[in-house]
Amino acid sequence: MEVKPFEAIVREHGAVVLRVCRAVLGPDEAEDAWSETFLAALRSYPALPPDANVQAWLVTIAKRKAIDVTRAAARRPVPIPELPERPGPETARPGDHDGLWAALRNLPQRQRETLAYHHLAGLPFAEVAVLLGSTEAACRRSAADGMKKLRTLEAEDLR
Repeated sequence: MEVKPFEAIVREHGAVVLRVCRAVLGPDEAEDAWSETFLAALRSYPALPPDANVQAWLVTIAKRKAIDVTRAAARRPVPIPELPERPGPETARPGDHDGLWAALRNLPQRQRETLAYHHLAGLPFAEVAVLLGSTEAACRRSAADGMKKLRTLEAEDLR
């Protein structure tokens, strides 16, 4: 089997990896995680077995990069000019796709990751379970619960 040039891999799977990064991290950090994913993949691509599932491999790398971004953000201080009397509600930003990211942000992390890996990356639940260190049944349950919560939030928004 002939090995594809890495450029073809980026073209073929780049959009899926970006969607996963956006769903897991949000629109602000997604592009950096996407770039880091493909930089890491470029380094190890020559050693990838020819029969490997490239998309699952890339999503696994993206998951690890998302963890790195989340950890780095948690370590950074957030400067503010002065403390507000009480926090106000978050406002939607342009490009939030009608509050989709806000709805995803309200899901527990496991549900958000399961939905991203299964519905956006197209990975079967068996592979999602391996990524998350869980069982296939638990991943199916997380996805169902996450979709139910998203539908509930959407119904509330329509009222």
